[in-house]
Amino acid sequence: MKNHSSKKELMLLPILLVVILMCVVGHFFMQADYQDSNMIEYMLAALPFAMFALVILAFKIAANSEQKEREQD
Repeated sequence: MKNHSSKKELMLLPILLVVILMCVVGHFFMQADYQDSNMIEYMLAALPFAMFALVILAFKIAANSEQKEREQD
């Protein structure tokens, strides 16, 4: 089993933190105070798609990192 560079793995942490923040903010906006706002409703509907896009971006970054690591070896 190969050892991976921790620097390359740390590059993905900001994406993880953004997704966690989106999840927390989404739950905050589901409170009763914001249920009358159409804009909040649309943002909450788009939230899973934005999270999915960020996960795809993270996979692409990880795949490119893995490919560069294989080329160096």
